[in-house]
Amino acid sequence: LTKYTSPVLDSLDSTMVNVCRCALVLPALAVVCSAFTPGGAGEAPSSASPSSRRDVVIGSLLAVSSSLLAPRPALTTMTPQEKKDRDNIVAGHDRLQYLLDHWEEETTICKIGQETTFGDKCERNPVKVMEYLGFKSMNDPLFKADATMMRLRGSVPSDREAEFFDAVDAFAQNAEEANSMAFVSSWGEANPGGGKDRVRLFIERSKKNVIVSRDSLGTVMDILGLSS
Repeated sequence: LTKYTSPVLDSLDSTMVNVCRCALVLPALAVVCSAFTPGGAGEAPSSASPSSRRDVVIGSLLAVSSSLLAPRPALTTMTPQEKKDRDNIVAGHDRLQYLLDHWEEETTICKIGQETTFGDKCERNPVKVMEYLGFKSMNDPLFKADATMMRLRGSVPSDREAEFFDAVDAFAQNAEEANSMAFVSSWGEANPGGGKDRVRLFIERSKKNVIVSRDSLGTVMDILGLSS
């Protein structure tokens, strides 16, 4: 390549020469090099005018640049934390669904061979609601679930960002309210004027919040493309 000493070739720096040497890797660059090699661009170097070769170089480089600068698909590599967060959302949603499907069974404790103060063998257990919502264990999939979901906001499509944030807010608010109702329910019999009816009242109120919490997680799952 360097044996030709046309004005255009002389103006090309060492970087251009190195690029031409890569024509086998980037076939598009072969057009550039062909302007300076025998038989290239349809005519011998000695007869080609500097301006025509310059046009070939510029046109080819623009084509190569457009190809190299074109947007590339985003990498789909998932970090261990992101995978864990996604798995926790799905697991937490499924656990809430199970709780709702077995509400009476999961929120009731029956004492075998021992009656309660009022002669009943079974009583409601609001602590279960707290457990399923992640308020009793750091190992629960819904422990600090709002923070878990916010870590995944980078995967949210731009046209669903508002819906995503609304769902996260709805979950956080209703999970907290359900936890509060369950806590009040757990003290229903101990409070003045309380009784089993007060325990039942507050635990059923918490169920409404659990339903909204589950639905909010379902919305987040849909936005992130997750499924059970």
